[in-house]
Amino acid sequence: MRLTLHTDYALRVLLYLALRPDTRVSIREVARANRVSETHMVKVVHKLGRAGLIRTVRGRGGGIELGQPADGIRIGDVVRLTEEERQLVTCMRTGRENEDCVLSGFCQFYFVLGTALDAFMEVLDNWTLSDILRMSARDDMMRRLFIPDDVAISGRAP
Repeated sequence: MRLTLHTDYALRVLLYLALRPDTRVSIREVARANRVSETHMVKVVHKLGRAGLIRTVRGRGGGIELGQPADGIRIGDVVRLTEEERQLVTCMRTGRENEDCVLSGFCQFYFVLGTALDAFMEVLDNWTLSDILRMSARDDMMRRLFIPDDVAISGRAP
């Protein structure tokens, strides 16, 4: 199974915000830090905002921030939100009986792959954004994400 870029970007923006829990940031800042298109990041932020995972504040002093504590954001929930198509094979998309597969109704891939997907999601449900931060090289991530572009390009320290 391959997660979409939408999911990748969603996890990145949540991680970015979790690294700066008391700071509102702009979508542009998050997009630039992650070297991602601002247009794509706007779409991701919109979806995360509608789900209550992030909070958006308009106007002067506005920006985006986590909508709930990092220890309350389960990775599985983020993947479910952003992966619209989690079915691994055609029969999982359309039901066991479908016209796209000549083995429909006889083959057990439907069951086996469904069981595997459930196990995958169960593992993700056991991890929160806070868990990921605890396991990660936090200082290295912060240096990579929050170093000014001109320093990153020139290689000079601030």
